Amino acid sequence: MALHPNSTLPAALPIGEALAQSAPLAHLQALLRESNARFEIIRPLLPAALALQVRPGPVGEQGWALLAGNAAVAAKLRQLLPRFEAALLEQGHQPSAIRIRVQSN
Repeated sequence: MALHPNSTLPAALPIGEALAQSAPLAHLQALLRESNARFEIIRPLLPAALALQVRPGPVGEQGWALLAGNAAVAAKLRQLLPRFEAALLEQGHQPSAIRIRVQSN
């Protein structure tokens, strides 16, 4: 391990290298990429004002979560779920549940 110049402390690893060297962090990074990829597929289906209130959430064994800014946004997202599921299937994603969660601030 390299030492930081003029120090006995080890040099900091770039974040990409640290992620690549840690299996749990690499897995977490893959899940984050998957969530963002799914969100990019459904983003065009969101009305502009609604899109500002929605964030991609975690992907897991129970499915994928969308984080809504408030309860009204969550209700509208639930109405759009069939369109989201169809778009994801069309792009080759395996069928899985999409959960809607109200994001706490």
